[in-house]
Amino acid sequence: MRMISLALLLLPLHAVAAVKNVSTVAQLQSALASAQAGDEIVLADGTYAVNVNLSCAAEGTVTQPITVRAANRYAARIQFNALEGFKVSGRYWTFDGLAIEGVCPQDDNCEHAFHVTGHAEGFVLRNSRLRDFNAQIKVNAAKNGSGVYEMPHRGLVERNEFYDTHARATSNPVTKINIDTGDDWVVRDNDVHDFSKVGGISYGAFMKSGGKRGIFERNRVLCVKDSPSGDTRIGLSFGGGGTGNAYCAPAFDERVPCDPEHTDGVMRNNVIINCSDVGIYLNKAANTKVLFNTIISTLGVHFRFASTTGEAHGNVLSSDIRARDSGSFNNGTNQMNVATGTWTTWYQAPLSGDLRLKGNVSQLIGAAAARPAVTDDFCARPRPSAGAYTLGALEHSLGDCSVGTGTDAGTVSDGGTGEGQPDAGTSPDPLPGTGDGEGQGCGGCNASPGLLAGFLLILLPLYAGSRRRWR
Repeated sequence: MRMISLALLLLPLHAVAAVKNVSTVAQLQSALASAQAGDEIVLADGTYAVNVNLSCAAEGTVTQPITVRAANRYAARIQFNALEGFKVSGRYWTFDGLAIEGVCPQDDNCEHAFHVTGHAEGFVLRNSRLRDFNAQIKVNAAKNGSGVYEMPHRGLVERNEFYDTHARATSNPVTKINIDTGDDWVVRDNDVHDFSKVGGISYGAFMKSGGKRGIFERNRVLCVKDSPSGDTRIGLSFGGGGTGNAYCAPAFDERVPCDPEHTDGVMRNNVIINCSDVGIYLNKAANTKVLFNTIISTLGVHFRFASTTGEAHGNVLSSDIRARDSGSFNNGTNQMNVATGTWTTWYQAPLSGDLRLKGNVSQLIGAAAARPAVTDDFCARPRPSAGAYTLGALEHSLGDCSVGTGTDAGTVSDGGTGEGQPDAGTSPDPLPGTGDGEGQGCGGCNASPGLLAGFLLILLPLYAGSRRRWR
């Protein structure tokens, strides 16, 4: 019987994870403030008018993330009239199925739907719709209590829609997905459209500030779809507009140049359309791979500054791929300077983002050698296991796919993760627990150690009493 007592001492006494159903702002605030690892906070259908920042400081774990989700996708509508929405400073938070709107009377006052900061590693946002913020997601380092900068590594942003209903009238940066520091972020299967800064420059998404191994894959960036054109719009970037030295990893030192801005990044299988400036901008981006993207009606791809190096291969685009200001790259097989008339013979409505097949695309099929870093296409369909690939994001040898026919970019079916194929978008050190099954083999496994410990503690007094009776 001593073995049972020893087992009790060794078991972790975790609190049992809870499902917290909320239907009011006050209940949501309380649930966030009291959250523990493994908790699931479920928002009932309805509108939540929030006038304050919501702090998410509790600590989840790899196996027990804290989850905030809508009971029904998009049916929990959160309206922020606040500078920031969810301020996430704790580890391993997952947000799923939310509809989040900025409703500030002045654009300056709605900065972020999510501000992910400090050691908030393992952040996940999926299946959500975010509109009308200067930067729907902002990610950056922060000093801890000892004055040491901590960074939010290994984030995942997938299957979301980002857009604005009007051009942002602000002097602040306008970037829908703004990842300023952090390594091994994956941004995939998102639909980013209709963004602009009045009289300024806006980006669909970028990673910069000393990050490493970032991945943009299977995203559709449609700079202009429904909103008026104008201003300067850029699709995807490693490096963005640059970073002040004091805010750049790893030194965070005003005396140390922020160069490179990003290292070992990959952009693959993205569709980028109708950007007044470049579709892909690489600013001090070392060893970057730009592979099998379809880039329509933009100024092309620019590798800029001496520390920018890499490869461009398998892309099909309206303009060209060029090196600027001492940038360099290996130029593989790309089809450049495709005329607007050619796009419209290939696809149903390319300038509107509808790339369903219309005409003969045989000249693209099998035109580019395969690359080990690319195993699927924009619709997450496996590329040919032998032989060459189709130029661009769509593997036309497999027939048509649903790009441009719905709000979920890059998905053939709900989920868009390759019909059982391994995740092509994970870094060499993949983020655990970010698949559709949250990395668990069973639905209730997260709470089992704590639950077992609690059960045994209940039995302990009974066992002690039985020993007294039978000695």
